[in-house]
Amino acid sequence: MESTVYNKLVRDRIPELIESDGNICVTEELPDVRYLEMLDIKLSEELEEYQESKSLDELADLLEVIRAVVKARGWTWEQLEQVRVNKAAQRGGFENKILLHEVIKCV
Repeated sequence: MESTVYNKLVRDRIPELIESDGNICVTEELPDVRYLEMLDIKLSEELEEYQESKSLDELADLLEVIRAVVKARGWTWEQLEQVRVNKAAQRGGFENKILLHEVIKCV
């Protein structure tokens, strides 16, 4: 037998899919505090994967982790969207493709 250690947060059906190939998974259900820590790590991993690939598939993975973070922190998707809408109304979005090079203070 050969073993590979991952110690990473995975989607809910991953152990089932691995075991359907005749392998054995060693898993645990995380307590809330550890789950939030692992979600933050997963968020960074998924962002890095998206930045490397620029693929829609990786962007979808990133969104799935964001949805899990929202739920785990006791927020709703609607609350997140409302915060986004409010910020866009106050500060704008990113549609105008503005790159700020410098601010010169006139004191």
